[in-house]
Amino acid sequence: MSSLCDPVRDEPTLDTSQTDIDMSELPGRIDAVVIGAGQAGLTMSWYLRQAGREHIVLERRDRLGGAWQDRWDAFRLVSPNWTASFPGWEYDGNDPDGYMPRDEIAGRVARYAEVIDAPVHLAAAVERLQLRTHGGGGFRLTTTGGAVDAAQVFVATGGFQIPNIPSTSVGLSARVLQLHSHVYRSQAALPDGAILVVGSAQSGVQIAEELHEAGRRVYLSVGHCGRVPRRYRGSDIFHWLWNLRTRGHEFGTSLPTVDKLPDPRLRFACNPHLSGHRGGHDTNLRRMAAEGISLVGRFEDADGERVRVAQDLAANLQFADRFFDEQWRGRIDTFIERAGIDASPDDRQPFSFHPPEVAELDLAAEGISTVIWTSGYRLDFSWIDLPIFDAQGAPRHVRGVTEVPGLYFLGIPWLIDQGSATLFGVGRDAAHLAERLEAPATTA
Repeated sequence: MSSLCDPVRDEPTLDTSQTDIDMSELPGRIDAVVIGAGQAGLTMSWYLRQAGREHIVLERRDRLGGAWQDRWDAFRLVSPNWTASFPGWEYDGNDPDGYMPRDEIAGRVARYAEVIDAPVHLAAAVERLQLRTHGGGGFRLTTTGGAVDAAQVFVATGGFQIPNIPSTSVGLSARVLQLHSHVYRSQAALPDGAILVVGSAQSGVQIAEELHEAGRRVYLSVGHCGRVPRRYRGSDIFHWLWNLRTRGHEFGTSLPTVDKLPDPRLRFACNPHLSGHRGGHDTNLRRMAAEGISLVGRFEDADGERVRVAQDLAANLQFADRFFDEQWRGRIDTFIERAGIDASPDDRQPFSFHPPEVAELDLAAEGISTVIWTSGYRLDFSWIDLPIFDAQGAPRHVRGVTEVPGLYFLGIPWLIDQGSATLFGVGRDAAHLAERLEAPATTA
């Protein structure tokens, strides 16, 4: 069985037939270019249009919908539907407190391009971005549709670009199917047998639940990820996160900002787990273990059929248990008190279950046929020919404004704070960039 394969799959069907997409040739010169037509790029397009700035949006895909199209079949948002409100187009559905499935959120992003009349060029991948060496400065973009010169460039390609698979994966037996969550679509497409899911952030926990509910035997390799409650003090957790982002500064309690991180590597730490499935629910690893999912520690290495795991399961579960109280509860409670909100008491109930530690998994003996890596993504800006990146491959910037005049970034984790790569964070960040636009310049 091939390793790290990319199974053949049907692409999700999204109706973009009513979307007014610019299929003309790319202009040779223009004031501004936005790279990426997901929610971040389209939001930036809206602000540029409000400012009267001539621009185009380049999208490497041949259809709209953004990276949501890459999620698995049963994917749902972990944030409520009302968070899918974009500048110029607030959420207008009939289920604001529900959680959209994959095709609905991808379709909503596609529809946003039509609503704001975004000048999108599809199937226009940017292969190289560099400074112009003559003729008034600015940038030269080499694309699959030709070269474009621009005075300003907004990179909105997101923070989830290259599936990250640890190098230790090469030690696994060729018998075992390996795939990243990026290409996982459904349990029905997997071979018979048990499944090892590696990673306990949002995707890993949700996929493990899905597989277990489908009757599969599931092993979950637990990392150092936190969890948050679906609801806290009477409201969805995103209600409180939204308030911290929009009003927290009024009361001296807001989302953590990037400059307060003790280590820049934490920008790429796993997202705390919870779920939007079944109307939204908590994802407590201890309860999942009690219900039949086998938990093991962090994946360390493999030698054929044998996988060695760290003896850190108990510590990782304790970290997940403490995460909300240590990182978020104080911020939210302070906001509730200072804002004078009549919120219900904290009604969370502890759940005590202590799964055993194991040092090794014998994949053949356990009947494990598949390993799904839910180990996140890496940034890939290798196509940008400018020395502006740090040791983690992230651009050096201040709130999205780089040291290169006219070059901006949007939609990457921790651009400003923890909300920057979320549905409700990009609007605020794009507005900030719009306020700092360079004066219109010629690229002749």
